[in-house]
Amino acid sequence: MRTRVEVRGTASAVTMWAAYAHTSRWTNWAPQIRRVEPLGPLEEGLRGRVDGPLFARATFEVTRVDQAARRWTWRVAIGPAHLSIEHEMSEGATAVVIEGPAPLVLAYAPVARLALTRLVNLAPAG
Repeated sequence: MRTRVEVRGTASAVTMWAAYAHTSRWTNWAPQIRRVEPLGPLEEGLRGRVDGPLFARATFEVTRVDQAARRWTWRVAIGPAHLSIEHEMSEGATAVVIEGPAPLVLAYAPVARLALTRLVNLAPAG
């Protein structure tokens, strides 16, 4: 299954990209992410894990990063199941395209909407 989640807000694309560009910033706007390893810049081939609530854990690999277009894609594994999630942003809007097994896509879409709503309303770093 494939679905797209898009939200609009006040943050600039530059502000949103800065929140994506280093894994240490993910917990600031994505409430489902409690911890990320490794901490470092977002780059193709980066592998690691994210810890969520209630001992949930997912491994990931960043498969594509296009800084100029402010797009990136990662493959996230939750147990034996996988999601492919493509992130994109423009001025005042951000979206993800989630692809994978229907139960996972349907469960993750509202979580993604919440995180993106927080992301798209971030104040610029001061």
